Amino acid sequence: MSAAAAEVVTLGETMAALRSTTPLRLGGSLGLSVAGAESNVAIGLARLGHSVAWIGRVGDDELGALVLRTLRAENVDVSGALVDQSRPTGLILFERRLADVTRVQYYRSGSAGSGLDEADLPPDLVPASGRGVLHLTGITSALGAAPARAARVSAERAREAGRLVSLDVNYRARLWSAADARAALRPLVALAGIVFASEPELALLADETAPGAAAVVATAVTAATAVTAEGLLARGVHTVVVKRGAHGATAYTADGTISVPARAVRAVDVIGAGDAFVSGYLSGVLDGLDIAGRLRRGAAVSAFAVGSAGDWEGLPTRAELDLLDAAEDTIR
Repeated sequence: MSAAAAEVVTLGETMAALRSTTPLRLGGSLGLSVAGAESNVAIGLARLGHSVAWIGRVGDDELGALVLRTLRAENVDVSGALVDQSRPTGLILFERRLADVTRVQYYRSGSAGSGLDEADLPPDLVPASGRGVLHLTGITSALGAAPARAARVSAERAREAGRLVSLDVNYRARLWSAADARAALRPLVALAGIVFASEPELALLADETAPGAAAVVATAVTAATAVTAEGLLARGVHTVVVKRGAHGATAYTADGTISVPARAVRAVDVIGAGDAFVSGYLSGVLDGLDIAGRLRRGAAVSAFAVGSAGDWEGLPTRAELDLLDAAEDTIR
């Protein structure tokens, strides 16, 4: 398969991931896996039966081999991935302190993923038919000028060919400032058909005069969210999806506002829940579900992520989605 044949194409950095369930300063065992917002979405969609291609760079090292091997094993096409001979594969450390509090340390400065450039984009990134989805996150643009350029060019090509552009803000304060994020993401929003964000993240995309536009805040800004969403719709985005965590999700469209609650599950690890939601929602788009159906599928996939350890390991197959409706004492 190639990018041209994939229903969904995504690009960004996937890193090796080391996880600790105890404070790192105490030592102990670390579990090794891979992590990356874009590849999390790719794996989620592949498990739901969709064809997905991931574009990015990894180092010419064992961790890079782990990234590519993992994605291939999850039926994600990596024929558009490059092995960088001079930069190492990025690394992320997860230190879990509570079920919903995990400290993160990045080792991605100068990584292979940060070297992604528009020259790395395959010529068949967007097929002539213009079908499918290009999914981007703000994290790629946060890695530097070259990755930001690659994200913008890919979105321009997709938009020109009629492929739907999906953008998840995914703001990471450790990678860049709110001002830099706003400057880089606003041009991408102009090319996007669907924008995903939490309420604080949505403030990044607000008009400078809108409430909540001054900074990303740690608390919900519900009134400003509606104003910002309406502003994005007026600028050409056809759906703004606000992820509210345990409070569910809301979609804003020209036809109105629709909300769904989160699925009630016992929280094990909330890391990756947002990416899981996006994969479920985009699956619903590809399957032709209405807005409410897309939100419900996103909430279902997110529940599997919250109820399982790891970024992507617990994501469901399509056949497993109905397990959420099984009685607690049912063994399947």
